[in-house]
Amino acid sequence: MIKEEGTVCTDKYEIPVWRKYTLSVQEAAKYFRIGDKKLKKLIDENPNAEFILWNGSRPQIKRKLFEQFIDEKLSAI
Repeated sequence: MIKEEGTVCTDKYEIPVWRKYTLSVQEAAKYFRIGDKKLKKLIDENPNAEFILWNGSRPQIKRKLFEQFIDEKLSAI
């Protein structure tokens, strides 16, 4: 169901970022407060990591697995 707010249409059932299974690079950068470039560098350095789901050539970040990766592997980004 679509709800119109002014001239912008929004999805009434949009899932909050903190509930999503996967995040885009931009969403993950905002959620984890990491720069896009740093996140892309982590993806390039770990292309076969469990926290990455490849959708064609676009990486999706598995939120919970990335949280574990940060907790275990990274002390400071």
